[in-house]
Amino acid sequence: MISRRDFVKGGVALVSIGTTAHSLLKGAVAFAAQNPAYVAPDNGKILVLVQMAGGNDGLNTLVPYLDPVYRSSRSVLALPEDKVLPLAEGFALHPAMSGFKGLWDSGKLAVVRGVGYPQQNYSHFKSMAIWQSGDPDLALRDGWLGRTLEKLETAQHDPFLGFNIGTGTPAEMYTENVSIPSLQDQADYAVKVGGKSAADGEPRTATLMKLYEQYPASSPYGALLETTVQTAMSSSKSLAGAASAYKPAVTYPATSFGSGLSVLAEAIVGNLGMRVGHITLGGFDTHNNQLAEQEDLLKSLDEGLTAFYQDLEAQGKADDVLVLTWSEFGRRVGENANGGTDHGAASVCFALGKQVQKGLYGDPPDLSKLIDNGNTPFTTDFRSVYATVIERWLGTPADVLLGQKWAQLGFIAA
Repeated sequence: MISRRDFVKGGVALVSIGTTAHSLLKGAVAFAAQNPAYVAPDNGKILVLVQMAGGNDGLNTLVPYLDPVYRSSRSVLALPEDKVLPLAEGFALHPAMSGFKGLWDSGKLAVVRGVGYPQQNYSHFKSMAIWQSGDPDLALRDGWLGRTLEKLETAQHDPFLGFNIGTGTPAEMYTENVSIPSLQDQADYAVKVGGKSAADGEPRTATLMKLYEQYPASSPYGALLETTVQTAMSSSKSLAGAASAYKPAVTYPATSFGSGLSVLAEAIVGNLGMRVGHITLGGFDTHNNQLAEQEDLLKSLDEGLTAFYQDLEAQGKADDVLVLTWSEFGRRVGENANGGTDHGAASVCFALGKQVQKGLYGDPPDLSKLIDNGNTPFTTDFRSVYATVIERWLGTPADVLLGQKWAQLGFIAA
């Protein structure tokens, strides 16, 4: 007869680091039997969410280069017509985004225009919270991806179901019931003794395991405590194994963003069970010197994600991965006196991947009809972007997770 302790040590525990007793009690099988309508199919599709933190200027990213209002509003910042990378309908990409242009030409890039929400908030923290929760009223519990991961966790359990490159769980991935490993460097994700990764037989590690195991399982959080160390060690070993076996097919840019994407690629190629990955590229709050600063940032975005896609394609994983970008708001149409732009409203989202339906989605904002002293009104609610990804890519009913039904967009086939 298999004991509870043997069951845990066999690597089939139902929870990962930091999950709550509620997660222990529900169990994937029990939840599936009781809630068949809400169980996400195990379709193996992976979402990688990229936060462009700071409020990216959408007008100099997806450039309305033929619009006279754009040029008259930006005597310094308007990008030269002969430098931008034309797409369609009078819109072009920033000159630093040649990799994205290549993805567009090969049918693997979609752009959603005018993305925002009603009564735009111009605070970084409040607007990020709105996007991260998926609710302008901030009434929904946890993050929109946290709620999504809970549904995915009912169909499968993996320590890396959600995986963040960074120092802590991003708010959009937060949930009490699914833990999110976060790391900056793969080498640092390990149980360590004296600053070095602990071997299986290391005495202090073994002692720690015994301390956890001695806590009665019938006590509050007993099973959770017993599994915590074992899961931590097994997940760090899994990632280390994936890293040792992974050989990138391309050279990633020598940036923190590029190295973070290579770790996500390791997890994907290593089949660690990741369904949602997250990474942040910061610095888009371009109040000053925007021409140079945004060019550097968009170059980092472009080179990193182009290498990421090429790597996955070479590894045979491109069919399964969708990349989605977001930023908490855009910038004002008019430039300021410091060669920059101030906090604005609607911006753009990019979706890229082999299964993306190429095109421009959402109505373009009318630059002659501005709101709030010079801002572009939103034309596409960000929750329509989320609903499309949740339902058409991850396979979970979106209205349950977003509080109501939202029109979906065509950048992923129904």
